[in-house]
Amino acid sequence: MTFIGSLQQLGRAFMLPMIVLPAAAVFLSLSGLPWDYIGLPVMSQYLEAASDTIFYYLPYLFAVGIALGFTSNALSAGMGAFVGMIIYDGVLQSGNVEIEPTVFIGAFFGIAAGMSYERFKDLRLPEYIQFFGGPRFVPLFMSFLSLLFSIGMVQIAPSVQNMLIKLGDIVASGGGFGVFLFGFVLRILVVFGMHHLVSHVFWFQIGAYETDTGQLVFGDLPRFFAGDPAAGSFMAGLYPTMMFALPAIAFAIIHEAREDLKPKIRKTFLYAALASFLTGVTEPVEFAFLFVAPYLYVVHALLSGAIMWVTYELGIHHGFSFSAGAIDFIINEHLATRGWLILPIGIVVGVVYYTLFRWAIRRFRIPTPGREEGSQLDEWAGDIPYRAPLILQAIGGKGNIVQMESCITRLRLKLSNEKIIDVNALRNLGAAGVIRLGGGHVQVVFGTFSELIREEMLKTIRRDQEQVSFHSPVQGRMIPLKDVPDPIFAGNLVGQGVAFLPDRGELVSPVSGKVIHIYPTMHAIGIRTKEGLEVLLHIGIDTSQLAGKSYFEAMVKEGDKVTPGMLLIRFNLQKIRKESKSLATPMVITNTDLVQSWRYAPFKSVKKGQSSVMSVVLKESNGGGETQ
Repeated sequence: MTFIGSLQQLGRAFMLPMIVLPAAAVFLSLSGLPWDYIGLPVMSQYLEAASDTIFYYLPYLFAVGIALGFTSNALSAGMGAFVGMIIYDGVLQSGNVEIEPTVFIGAFFGIAAGMSYERFKDLRLPEYIQFFGGPRFVPLFMSFLSLLFSIGMVQIAPSVQNMLIKLGDIVASGGGFGVFLFGFVLRILVVFGMHHLVSHVFWFQIGAYETDTGQLVFGDLPRFFAGDPAAGSFMAGLYPTMMFALPAIAFAIIHEAREDLKPKIRKTFLYAALASFLTGVTEPVEFAFLFVAPYLYVVHALLSGAIMWVTYELGIHHGFSFSAGAIDFIINEHLATRGWLILPIGIVVGVVYYTLFRWAIRRFRIPTPGREEGSQLDEWAGDIPYRAPLILQAIGGKGNIVQMESCITRLRLKLSNEKIIDVNALRNLGAAGVIRLGGGHVQVVFGTFSELIREEMLKTIRRDQEQVSFHSPVQGRMIPLKDVPDPIFAGNLVGQGVAFLPDRGELVSPVSGKVIHIYPTMHAIGIRTKEGLEVLLHIGIDTSQLAGKSYFEAMVKEGDKVTPGMLLIRFNLQKIRKESKSLATPMVITNTDLVQSWRYAPFKSVKKGQSSVMSVVLKESNGGGETQ
């Protein structure tokens, strides 16, 4: 695994233990309610104990969570990390060392267990001790590693603790500029999905606070919930950005969209704005302009840092358990210092962002969603099982996948060949962006449905049925077959499939197969795939009477083998538009009895040869076609 790939995987692994933190924040908030009035005075004590317990065992949660996230939920890795933490805690207590396990230590054991699993999962020992080989060797190895590490920590623990305290003092001495720099770097790293690496240092390591019980707590986030009045500087300034700035960008994109596309864009970006406002999930909005205007994203990152600087100078301290959305803002307001100031600041920030982005989109003609036919973000609700197989094909099929993980907003892939992924198809299927990190590591941003997409893709991979994916035979717009102005095609009398309105006079093969028929006028061509599917491509409607090379010119002959994207026929687009009923070009499977189910990509603009515009699942009884 490359260095970038390791960082990508580590960034995802850090998110798993974070999932439990909102529960701690909710318990703490509910503990302040007047339970005495409803006859449950002890409930406040129970809720506070539940919250404190989560924070107390946070290092253990990080150890196990990172190990599982690092290894795609390998139980032996999680067990190894947990054993490591137990031994570490026990050795330090026996050595009378007054230092508490920290999230940093938990992360260390989680990473160590994950790397040990990757190293030893295929370990072979002599047959008589093979029981301890393979994945079962990981907890054993981690036990000895933890013992050695813990003995070393007994010797240097006081120095490490002092170093963490001094590190917090150094960061604090940076004042507002240090907070600004953190905010700027955090937004930049969002692009690569590695923002968790820097945020966890500040949120869980830097700064120390001693509680009333004498326990030392490290990191801006645990210190905030432990009652440290100085904590929250590295979290408070994120609220105006996530609750106001990003929704303002979403509204700017909506209002700058074309009138005919505005209804769909409004629905999509209202959801995106609501997700950012409530939960602090920002990627669906940020990736809408990141790739088309990266310089504007840099401005956004600078402004985000500046907002954090402002909240720091105003003495605002606020925190969150998951992200800086309205839900966390309300739940944790009772612990904040001057937290109410975030609201007026946010309103000002929202106005500035809205004005800036509307001006920039219009002034520099930025092709944000809704300003061109290729608007890429789409509504996903209820449609994930339908599109997941097409997404799988767009990334090169299951044979191209080395590893597939997901975090909150993106698929994190390791591919055998990243060059064969079809970015246009992925964006057409709802991806907000595709990020190539090199070494086969690719991230595809689908927003908060990414985990569900991954699960559906895994289901597709596990199925035994054979699937056939179709590429676009032309450049233009894909339309439903029922919209073709011909009752024979629209009524599925010839076959079932889709149609296209071409804007360029080239027809290419949508599949691998063999040419079995070319009509004398060359306006239509038939291809048989290796699975036995017979595919008819028909250029235009009522074009059979058009003959001659001035209309159509075949570039292949019957019996030729073809592959997706291979040129089949050139045609005179202007003449055919003038002398035929319609340019609609159906692509249908004529022997539909072989097909069990059909899937279509969204009916919108497509590129010539674009993958995954349609896919079919074959019936299990299908014996396949002739060998290619």
